[in-house]
Amino acid sequence: MANGDRLLGGLRAWTWQRASALYLLGFGLVLAIRLATTPLHDYAHWRAFWSAPLLTAGTLLAVVSLGIHAWVGGRDVILDYVRPRSARPIALALLALLIGLAVTRILLALLGAAQA
Repeated sequence: MANGDRLLGGLRAWTWQRASALYLLGFGLVLAIRLATTPLHDYAHWRAFWSAPLLTAGTLLAVVSLGIHAWVGGRDVILDYVRPRSARPIALALLALLIGLAVTRILLALLGAAQA
């Protein structure tokens, strides 16, 4: 891989990491403010709160952002610290599997809660 390609790949990963972190921070702040200002006395109120279309879409984006953030961070740790190099593909595959399972589990839980 040429130096320019390596730099571009590193810059792309850095950009995805920062963009996902900023989205998660913004979503967390909006969520905290909404939770602090919305009275949620019972299950019906909680259900109505979480089923609002913008909050549902924002939550979906937050889960995807969390997956991206975890992938980039974990990938960088593996590429920096896993030796020998031949073990990296296995470690990366395990990381992808774990993140994929976690994101899928969260999304299925969200879908199940939305249908309940």
